[in-house]
Amino acid sequence: MPQRLLITLLLCTLVSGTASASLPALDSQGKQLPTLAPMIERVIPAVVNISTRGQEKIATSPLLQDPFFRRFFNLPQQPGHRNTQSLGSGVIIDADNGYILTNSHVIDKAIEITVTLQDGRRFNATLVGADPEADVAVIQIPNENLSALKLANSDQLRVGDFVVAIGNPFGLGQTVTSGIVSALGRSGLGIEGYEDFIQTDASINPGNSGGALVNLRGELVGINTAIIAPGGGNVGIGFAIPTNMSQQIMAQLVKYGEVKRGKLGVSAQNLTPELAHAFGIEGSTGAVVVRLTPNSPAADAGLQIGDVITRVNGMATDSATDIRNQLGLLRIGDKVKLKVLRGNKTLTIKTRIADPEPNKIKGKQFDTRLEGTLFSRIEEGTPLYGQIDGVLVIKADQNSRAWRAGLRKGDVIISANRHTVTNFASLSDALKQSRRGILFNVVRGSSALFILIQ
Repeated sequence: MPQRLLITLLLCTLVSGTASASLPALDSQGKQLPTLAPMIERVIPAVVNISTRGQEKIATSPLLQDPFFRRFFNLPQQPGHRNTQSLGSGVIIDADNGYILTNSHVIDKAIEITVTLQDGRRFNATLVGADPEADVAVIQIPNENLSALKLANSDQLRVGDFVVAIGNPFGLGQTVTSGIVSALGRSGLGIEGYEDFIQTDASINPGNSGGALVNLRGELVGINTAIIAPGGGNVGIGFAIPTNMSQQIMAQLVKYGEVKRGKLGVSAQNLTPELAHAFGIEGSTGAVVVRLTPNSPAADAGLQIGDVITRVNGMATDSATDIRNQLGLLRIGDKVKLKVLRGNKTLTIKTRIADPEPNKIKGKQFDTRLEGTLFSRIEEGTPLYGQIDGVLVIKADQNSRAWRAGLRKGDVIISANRHTVTNFASLSDALKQSRRGILFNVVRGSSALFILIQ
């Protein structure tokens, strides 16, 4: 064998040996090639696969539940439920307590949650708490030699930063994709109730939900949650929940098992340059107050329609969505400090998050003469919201006093005993003003009438 060929073979063997020993790959000039492998190796043990088993009710025709109908047509008994399975991902962020952060929709309606670690170990997980409004959930497994991810400050992310998505797409096992931050603060997508997404072009496919979005230091910056896929596949538009948002929600889920949101009683819209000019305000960022709930903390603190909110508890407010997200992370009783522009004046308004009224209240809780009725708030998203203040009648039994007096489903009570009614509290106060009878002024469609209940 020629000596030159022998030397070449020996060099190839040496290079092969060094590669197998996991030494850095070198380019033709002997310089180390860039690689994400060391960071990925540190991060992957903290990213887990989640599989769930659940049941959902099967919608069937009432005829199929009729024994006579089934016997007549010789139909078999139909099962009332069917088993469901789902796959997703999660991130260990507290190794000492075994806490795993994931999406709420990954474990929704699950009766059994199984977590598989990168080393093959499997654990049955318990649900600590879930917040469907923000699509965040926390599950827990035994703290047996776990690895956790360090959390980054997601507020420091910039468009153009490199990020890596890790998850379990299509149930294939842990997969890594890379990309950049395409946009920040994405909202108004209708995906979740509270939206402040990181947008990335790193491939996020079905099964990646709940997985990790990390920076090049291997720190968690977001929880992968959704994609826009017009044709059913990934088109490079994925979304992740920022760690700062998910961390605040997780703290409440761990402590209380739920996120109990209060109310401030304010509705707002984005401040546009045109509105800023109309209000005589310099600048075009903030949110304009367009509606205040009577007797709410916002109204009682002195906030006015037309005020422009620029900061909430020191955090900049660039849009109405910012206000919704910032207030949505606060609990009942938390202090709120608003920086407000009113014309050329800058004001500071202090208040607290209040306990929201229940959505529905039975009439007998107000007065025994209203037994058989059910009242509801006029909530955001309903046709009447913003058009009228009052309490909505959603049920009136035909044998009740209220029905016999003329109260009907769909009526809106705007006054009781000649006192204005805007919510449950004002209705309760008004009903205490008279013992002889209950005099309602109601709006029914395009007309109004008085109803006396003896």
